[in-house]
Amino acid sequence: MKKADVFEFYRRLAEANPHPETELESGNVFQLLVAVVLSAQATDAGVNKATRALFAEVKTPEQMVALGEDGLKQHIKTIGLFNTKAKNVIALSDALIAQHGSEVPNDRAALEALPGVGRKTANVVLNVAFGAETFAVDTHIFRVGNRTGLARGKTPLAVELKLDKATPQPFRLHAHHWLILHGRYICKARTPECWRCPVADLCAYKPKTPPPKRTKAP
Repeated sequence: MKKADVFEFYRRLAEANPHPETELESGNVFQLLVAVVLSAQATDAGVNKATRALFAEVKTPEQMVALGEDGLKQHIKTIGLFNTKAKNVIALSDALIAQHGSEVPNDRAALEALPGVGRKTANVVLNVAFGAETFAVDTHIFRVGNRTGLARGKTPLAVELKLDKATPQPFRLHAHHWLILHGRYICKARTPECWRCPVADLCAYKPKTPPPKRTKAP
């Protein structure tokens, strides 16, 4: 995609949604970190449903450790891989207490050293909590980057690096939110809704999907 087209691509997404935000619910940085860890291979809506009661009770690493692995499982048992995630959340809470004064670090290496925290999770936390210009490549962004031609790559890291290189100011801070939301609600996996896409004419995807046919009233 040409530089001028990339700028216009983001400009249109920004015009449609000037202040995009994560759809994960949290009340502080620790809760955000926990929510992102829980969201792996799960929907944001499903995570929010499970964490509302949890976050009303648990707001700090100390409170999470006090709740314990079994107590946490009772809150998150509706989320996929909840056994492994519960173990990781308790372990990362212990690590925050022991190594970071109970604060979530503003540092990629320190974040990725925490149990259950990979590059994507670190990128989300750095962006949402600390305002870093990072590109958290989930399945939606991976699909949108490849399908549109905005950032093609065979791995999430390859797509991330291309997005980092291609995305201009003033769009870098919110870019990954626009792309996630675009992939979640318009550029869907099975049937992209090209007929209502604001960037369809800039997109490299050729078999544009037409609008669904209206059924005639009997």
